[in-house]
Amino acid sequence: MKNKILGSALIIAGTTIGAGMLAMPLTSAGMGFGMTVVLLVGLWGLLTYTGLLFMEVYQTAKQQDVGVASLAEQYFGMIGRVLATVSLLVLLYALLAAYITGGGSLLSGVLPSFGDESSTLKVGVLLFTLILGTFVVIGIKGVDGLTRLLFIGKIIAFVFVLLMMLPKSKLENLTAIPLDNLLVISAVPIFFTSFGFHVIMGSINSYLEADIRKIRVAVIIGTLIPLTAYLLWQLATHGVLSQNEFVSLLNQDPTLNGLVKATTQITGSSILGEMVRLFSSLALITSFLGVAMGIFEGVGDLLKRFNLPNNRVVLTPLTFIPPLAFALFYPNGFIAALGYAGLLFAFYGLLLPIALAWKARQLHPNLPYRVAGGNVGLVIAFVMGIIIMVIPFLIEKGILPAVAG
Repeated sequence: MKNKILGSALIIAGTTIGAGMLAMPLTSAGMGFGMTVVLLVGLWGLLTYTGLLFMEVYQTAKQQDVGVASLAEQYFGMIGRVLATVSLLVLLYALLAAYITGGGSLLSGVLPSFGDESSTLKVGVLLFTLILGTFVVIGIKGVDGLTRLLFIGKIIAFVFVLLMMLPKSKLENLTAIPLDNLLVISAVPIFFTSFGFHVIMGSINSYLEADIRKIRVAVIIGTLIPLTAYLLWQLATHGVLSQNEFVSLLNQDPTLNGLVKATTQITGSSILGEMVRLFSSLALITSFLGVAMGIFEGVGDLLKRFNLPNNRVVLTPLTFIPPLAFALFYPNGFIAALGYAGLLFAFYGLLLPIALAWKARQLHPNLPYRVAGGNVGLVIAFVMGIIIMVIPFLIEKGILPAVAG
């Protein structure tokens, strides 16, 4: 396998596997392991399918290095571009602000004091953005190299956690049935965002020079890695903690720290908690790189459309200053916007590629590559996308039960 394909697969996997993975067991607490597996595999299939749809449509792009918004304009005019650009940038800026805040907080914990705690946190936020942002500015080759290095550390930490937890798994914990079958539906939007690699499809297409075979291999391998990691992580946590312990944990401390404390107590090792924190840090960094690269590409595509300068000198401040400003001065306000991330991603990662593929197939009936499933597959995926977008509103109305996330 050529290095670029492997590098692209790892960038896709690195973008997909974020720190949110560690909160998954809390979200699935009342579902049981069996239904969690069904949900994960189903969502993996759905989002890999729509990722490949982007690749199918890219065959018709007028230029190799255009972004998804340019494809949307090509088929749906300026309205398509506006919807694609707004949904992408609001989603990515919100995510990046959250990652910068989290990364700065982690870094500030090992920095010397700069006066009060707030000042030290701001220094941590600035250093985190400056150091990692440099790799994004260098380009996808820089992100590729760093991602490979971080992935090794992430795998080592993850394997260590699994080795400590899996031997303590119990069959009766893994065979528990859902406390409420509707919880499976409520968890869909939260699990759905855990396969969000679509924001970097434009960069991957350019990096692999629009080679369909290479992109297809990169997408499939890049999504199978997180699916495997998610399944193993759920196996470990569901196996160690009984359903009653899970529910009790949610009532006491519905956060990652609560999960870390519980698993540390059960395994009897403080090292486990540190390894979970290490994995969380590495997952956050790789997600930061993927999201920042998505903004870089999206803003560049927008500037190119209006014949404005789109070099790195212009793109760097436009990519990092908005989320950095919110992370420094309004962290709570911007992170609150993450509540809409699932809704925005449902549009960008499901409805948009489906609509583009539908239109492209009408205008280009003899494309060299078509994703399996035909137009029936497009209709089924579209209906599922609408359902996923409606679920949060049904939870808000009390029609569906709320889950932790």
